[in-house]
Amino acid sequence: MPRAVCLALFGLLFYILSCTPSGLIQRPGEGSQPTNQETSYLGKDKLSNSTDGEVNLLASSVAQEDSPANGASPVDMLAKEVEGVDPEEEPYTDQKRIDDALYYYQEALESWNSGEPDKAIESLDQSYLIICSIQNEENPEITQQKEDLRLLISKRILEIYASRSHPQMGRSREIPLAMNQYVDREIKRFQTTERNFFIDSYRLSGRYRPYIVEEMQKAGLPVGLSWLPLIESGFKTKALSKARALGLWQFIASTAYRYDLRRDRWVDDRMDPERSTQAAITYLKVLHDLFGDWTTVLAAYNCGEGNVLRVIRQQHVNYLDDFWDLYPRLPLETARYVPRFLAALHIIKDPEKYGFTELEQDEPLKSEKVQVNKQMRLSDVARTLDIPQKTLEDLNPSLRYKATPNYPFMLNLPLETSEMFLANLEQIPQWKPPQRAYVVHRVRFGETLSGIALKYRVPVRHIVHANDLRSASRIRTGQRLKIPLRGQIILASNTPPSDPESTINYTVKRGDSLWLIAQRFNTTVAKIKALNQIQSNLLQTGQMILVQTNTR
Repeated sequence: MPRAVCLALFGLLFYILSCTPSGLIQRPGEGSQPTNQETSYLGKDKLSNSTDGEVNLLASSVAQEDSPANGASPVDMLAKEVEGVDPEEEPYTDQKRIDDALYYYQEALESWNSGEPDKAIESLDQSYLIICSIQNEENPEITQQKEDLRLLISKRILEIYASRSHPQMGRSREIPLAMNQYVDREIKRFQTTERNFFIDSYRLSGRYRPYIVEEMQKAGLPVGLSWLPLIESGFKTKALSKARALGLWQFIASTAYRYDLRRDRWVDDRMDPERSTQAAITYLKVLHDLFGDWTTVLAAYNCGEGNVLRVIRQQHVNYLDDFWDLYPRLPLETARYVPRFLAALHIIKDPEKYGFTELEQDEPLKSEKVQVNKQMRLSDVARTLDIPQKTLEDLNPSLRYKATPNYPFMLNLPLETSEMFLANLEQIPQWKPPQRAYVVHRVRFGETLSGIALKYRVPVRHIVHANDLRSASRIRTGQRLKIPLRGQIILASNTPPSDPESTINYTVKRGDSLWLIAQRFNTTVAKIKALNQIQSNLLQTGQMILVQTNTR
């Protein structure tokens, strides 16, 4: 930012003035100065929308033109006319400098009202340079006009920058497409090592981006932000980061609660494209109100507003909206995040320029919504509607167990299938979810495995097996342990007794099924189900079951 503008901003710390546009000043060197009659007219009408500070300043400027303070009395002026000297060729007086500065100030107002803030800043900068050239401090009226105009310029500059915190105004709808060494480096990554990721993410964007664009336009946000999920998740609804951020927009649990995204046993709205998009829009607007420019907003979206504010507070200069001043002080992942996003925008804007000629997009997902109050598996619904189960899973990614919850839920169905669904709703079987096979216990300071086993009334060896512990004595404070429920290992009284030496306790591992377990232990699925008194074929990871071996 020009040095003169910075000085003007500094001046606002000591004064507060308000001002509004006024179309009173002529361009320097054009036309004649207003007469007393014109001044009267200006005071009554043209200044009707101006503040007292602007009115006083302009009135003062007009009065100074006719006063001897300019170095020429009316008698002197008349004498010069008689002698044939053109009064227009008089020296460039301080009052003329004030008039020229006022002209540029008025030009800035017109540019600002026309939605051209950058041009307005340039005119204000020119106005400020002119008043800085006034060195005469002996004339109190000139000095006062100079000071008033300096404060008006400062006020306008801050108004222009403050306006950028409102997404509905002018240029704030645009994300500055910077190009520098950091952005160029990320473009080269997309062209080489991450090329497949970019192509796949771009393809998936077709499913969800039309809805995102529509909602962002309603909210007055830059449409370019609709590409943010490409960087966040590759447009994958079930993307999970190391920090446990989930979904298209990669919300962590605390932020999800903050923006009313449901998270329970059955549903996680972070994986819902529509609800998570609404939450993301709200969050982005909050961040923009806080920081005022989109590059800093993107950094805060990635690492949290608290971390960005901490970096800003550590700066020794006034911070406005230059993200690249913060860049070296941000965490590495966040520092890459913004250039990575800008690189994606550059490629998307002109894919052929960067060698991406094979980009294609999937068709948008379209659906009908039906409220259901019944727990059903998506597989049963798909069978009833004679459609692929994956189609329903893609339309309802927020369902954690591929089944509707035990409370009212808006189910997404393919177009023109809602009537068939409602007509056959009674025939779709009610789903009874399996009981949880274990509870989770967080180890507290001083606890032992034997004490925990006694508390839950289960053998120590069951806890050891459920958690793949190498030793019963090696647990640590804060560790989460799965405690098998007693009902999962008790033999039913009406179950035929078996030889104890041929029955073992088996902990279900990821990927296990009853058929695989039966094959492994040379038994049958029916015998395992009878032995454990279970009817469903569903198993939970960590569940403990009895398995009878060496029989057929």
